[in-house]
Amino acid sequence: MRIGKGKGDRRTALFGGVGSVTVWDLLGRAAAPPFSAVLSCELEAGSSVGRHVQQRDPEIVIGLDGDGEATVNDEPWPLGPGDVVYLKHGDVLAIFNRSDVTPLRYLIIKAQ
Repeated sequence: MRIGKGKGDRRTALFGGVGSVTVWDLLGRAAAPPFSAVLSCELEAGSSVGRHVQQRDPEIVIGLDGDGEATVNDEPWPLGPGDVVYLKHGDVLAIFNRSDVTPLRYLIIKAQ
């Protein structure tokens, strides 16, 4: 299941990670308070998004498809279909796709 139209924005070695993640901005330029971002993401098989600090808004990461892991402040959390990971301002996040075959698909929702 992929959510997002068009090609998306392919980012390589995001935050020092490995491989590529494609990101679709589902809000675009639309204002949707209290939400500051709604992103659909597809992380390639065997890839990762490197450790990064939540700079501004809290967020939730919702697993859609695949077999992944999110680490929040170095604590591992499963990230697969139906899994939800919460991050508050200042938390440190990294995401790993544990599969060598299939992409990891997830949503990121940020709110003010």
